[in-house]
Amino acid sequence: MESSDYIYGLRAIIEAIREGRPIDKLFIKKDLQGELASELMGLVRANHIVAQRVPLERLNRITRRNHQGAIAMLSAVTYHNLGNLVAQLFEDGILPLVVLLDGITDVRNFGAIARTAECCGVNALIIAERGSVSVGGDAIKTSAGALHTLPVCRERSIAGAVKFLKNSGFRVVAVSEKAQCNYTEADYTVPTALVMGAEDVGISDDVLQLCDTHVAIPMFGHIGSLNVSVAAGVMMYEAVRQRLAADFQAPNA
Repeated sequence: MESSDYIYGLRAIIEAIREGRPIDKLFIKKDLQGELASELMGLVRANHIVAQRVPLERLNRITRRNHQGAIAMLSAVTYHNLGNLVAQLFEDGILPLVVLLDGITDVRNFGAIARTAECCGVNALIIAERGSVSVGGDAIKTSAGALHTLPVCRERSIAGAVKFLKNSGFRVVAVSEKAQCNYTEADYTVPTALVMGAEDVGISDDVLQLCDTHVAIPMFGHIGSLNVSVAAGVMMYEAVRQRLAADFQAPNA
């Protein structure tokens, strides 16, 4: 891991938060106590930073330097607020298309999805605070820089994001090999949210139950599923194809 991807030490992290540097997540030694530790945790709560209590060995695997029991992983981008972003899209008269990533942790898949999403004019990628990939240097590189321009929203949960989008007028489409509906049969010419699941377990049950439509990409070979970044690309370009055929503008025009 590059040292530019993280900062360590209680005072250094406190100052970074106060300066508004984008903190992706914070690792804190399980039994860390003291005045500075309390001050840090107050800032963590006030700024809604994801913090995880971990054993000393976990911290030492990241760096052997004097971390004082705390290491902050830096985000390569500033995350967007989903509510503000959706409100702005509708205010600007844009027909939105967003992609939610449920449980995807592979940084290369994430970067590849981001690259295709940017090319398709997708308005945002949505990830969860926990159990999800983060936007680091490797993701930026794999995305060919797309993550510098494509908004990323990090929500407490994908289920919560799905509920919000449905209440905002989006049709939420789950992509699952178990679905009976062919992906080309769904309508993407309305405000649309595509949900892609992890390659090993797919979309979680609680999220799947919330989605309006379940679709599948037909498979004709011996392998049961596509790589998630390829499947996401197929879905995004189907949305683009339908919108162009319906004479809509590109999603972020």
